Amino acid sequence: MGSRPYGRRLAWGATALLVAGVAVPAAASASQSGGTSDVSAQIAGHGAKKARNVILLIGDGMGDSEITLARDYTVGAAGRLNMDAFPLTGAYTTYSVDKNGKPDYVTDSAASGTGWATGRKTVNGRISKSPGTDEPMPTILELAQKNGLATGSVTTAELTDATPAVLASHATDRSCQGPADMKACPADTLAEGGPGSIAEQSVNHKVDVLLGGGKARFDQKITEGPYKGMTVTEQARKLGYQVVTDGKGLTAARPGKPVLGLFAPGNVPVEWTGKPAARGGTDPQRCVTSNPERAAGTPSLEAQTRKALQLLEQKRKGSGDRKKGFFLQVEGASIDKRDHAADPCGQIGETAALDRAVKVARAYAAEHPDTLVVTTADHAHTSQIVPLEANPPGLSSTLVTNEGQPLKVNYSTNTPGASQEHTGTQVRIAAQGPQAERVLGVTDQTQLFTTIRTALSLR
Repeated sequence: MGSRPYGRRLAWGATALLVAGVAVPAAASASQSGGTSDVSAQIAGHGAKKARNVILLIGDGMGDSEITLARDYTVGAAGRLNMDAFPLTGAYTTYSVDKNGKPDYVTDSAASGTGWATGRKTVNGRISKSPGTDEPMPTILELAQKNGLATGSVTTAELTDATPAVLASHATDRSCQGPADMKACPADTLAEGGPGSIAEQSVNHKVDVLLGGGKARFDQKITEGPYKGMTVTEQARKLGYQVVTDGKGLTAARPGKPVLGLFAPGNVPVEWTGKPAARGGTDPQRCVTSNPERAAGTPSLEAQTRKALQLLEQKRKGSGDRKKGFFLQVEGASIDKRDHAADPCGQIGETAALDRAVKVARAYAAEHPDTLVVTTADHAHTSQIVPLEANPPGLSSTLVTNEGQPLKVNYSTNTPGASQEHTGTQVRIAAQGPQAERVLGVTDQTQLFTTIRTALSLR
């Protein structure tokens, strides 16, 4: 076993004094209990029951390395995040397929999202359509609506980005986000009798709660069909949506009509900033827990999740059939996007933001034990925690954690200057509530569809 040179320890001590005056950001909300409940008791308590509600929380690109990095930085190596406290934890495989159904070992978000949304594998770039024949495949959200459940989707990406798109749209290519973006999907255009862009399909589906970014996509004009000449936002209003653009508007939204929240022209700006990783490393840094590019009044993922749950719960109570529940998906999207950019502070801040949304979901489930809560990722990503002495060939950065300790993170899945890449390793899946035992062991991403469908007794 290698040992750290004594001289390096002294050098670090001197550096630490230089950064000691930097303000320490508030740690991510965390639970110090690491999910130590007896597993057999959990299985016995949950196995045979039906769920009324399902909350699925997706950390895009949130592999075990990304979780560990956020934990070490915010609550310490011995601390525990909210997502660490689930009683039942397993792992699932994430590969996609080629057009012949053969494994493609590294998935993108479109194919991986299609996996849990439909229970079937597809090719990278495709949104809830089959790999060979390019046919639409029914999604878990569509089944939930068919069975009378309320539905919602919350994301920090554009609402037309791959992970939210897989629930309420079918597209040959993930790039076909708005009416002006249909070049890669000629058969999906309204002119050819297709369903239109991802934005058009999302509002046509009358999803009860749609919250995220992507206002510029929804402000594109529709060129064909019954809403020709309107923007997609105007189409949404025509379909009865309340359209909100900031936290104040979201707070004022009321149940009874669907809600479309568009909180940024593109992806919602991240919460934290810092120096990106660099060739040869960076000077030790603390992350800045604010971002001047994030507009004042932008609701946090935590606040969006809380409001979505409130709206969906109120719709259930007013539906006349109180046995009906809801399906809600919540995505922390920019864990992935900042991982691609080799930006450790942005990545950690977005993981912490998702973790606070996990806390909201678990608190709701504590009051509504007929709720299945699942937290997982769509795929793994590039960041790795490495020894301080390591000299990675790619990009790296040294952070000063909330414990005052140095932590070195490396990004080397592509050449410096290029976007860092997804990886093909299995990722964590954790759950509580009815049917939660189904996540135990090593499963595949497509089995999450079956878990949710079984829990909600969807037909």
